[in-house]
Amino acid sequence: MSVLVFVEHDNGIVKKSGYEALAYAQDLATANNTTVTAVIINPKNADLNALGNSGANKVVAVNGSNLDHFTPGSYSHVLNTVAHEDGATFAVVSGTYNGKAVAPRLAVKMGAGLVSGVVGLPESDLSVKKTAFSNKAFAKVKLRSDKKIFCIVPNSYEVKNFGIQAEIVQKSIEDAPSPSKVTNVNKTTGKIVLTEAELVVSGGRGMKGPENWGMIEELADILGAATACSKPVSDMDWRPHSEHVGQTGITIKPNLYIAIGISGAIQHLAGVSSSKVICVINKDPEAPFFKAADYGIVGDAFEVLPKLIAKAKSLKSA
Repeated sequence: MSVLVFVEHDNGIVKKSGYEALAYAQDLATANNTTVTAVIINPKNADLNALGNSGANKVVAVNGSNLDHFTPGSYSHVLNTVAHEDGATFAVVSGTYNGKAVAPRLAVKMGAGLVSGVVGLPESDLSVKKTAFSNKAFAKVKLRSDKKIFCIVPNSYEVKNFGIQAEIVQKSIEDAPSPSKVTNVNKTTGKIVLTEAELVVSGGRGMKGPENWGMIEELADILGAATACSKPVSDMDWRPHSEHVGQTGITIKPNLYIAIGISGAIQHLAGVSSSKVICVINKDPEAPFFKAADYGIVGDAFEVLPKLIAKAKSLKSA
């Protein structure tokens, strides 16, 4: 009755969401008097011992001829194989793009119930809190299946150090079936991954054009933050669609979200409302975003941003 965890990594560097999933899984395992088995696929040079420190009792590192690139079919096959061999009754997956693609396929293969958008540990009756209605509400769901999969929201669970000396198992699974094939991968480099960012600086139409985005990027660079934008900005090709946050874009949950020149339409709020702290800069005092903000500055972005950048630089140098 172990807890299986899908640990995601980027070229051998384990993602923060992977460590969050491990911490969640270990707390779940402790509550159910069992252990955690972490599965890392095509691990390259990943530090497998670090997975023990973060919550894994056993680490299964899987290699295979069809596992060089992520595909939902092959990865869910690997996870199900390990789950079957390990006798796993629980599985924990992070709610990233890859996690959301794998979780339902794994649920079918395992014959398990699935809860997505999970933001807390299951209670004693195994009912669990999850987001609902585009993050505007919460629901409590209880799975009746014998096997259960929890897909947790990134940045909703704290990374922990358990100091466990994990058992390391090397495993080879050849020709894992997949209906799709990766022919080319283009990655954005040199940027903080938006879905894992703890700080996000975002701009909207109030920035007036792509030529003014230097201020957004400068503030983000000083703060160590990721950059984002509203849908109209990406639609006008001011910024890449990979930075679009909102109901039809990326849903994020950073510790701090700074919205500059964004009115705060309901579609945008749906993607950022789970942020722990929201700060809004807008010259329109009636902008809807102020109703959702923890802090607000009514003012022209082109006057406020330079002062904010100067202050951030001063604090950083101090």
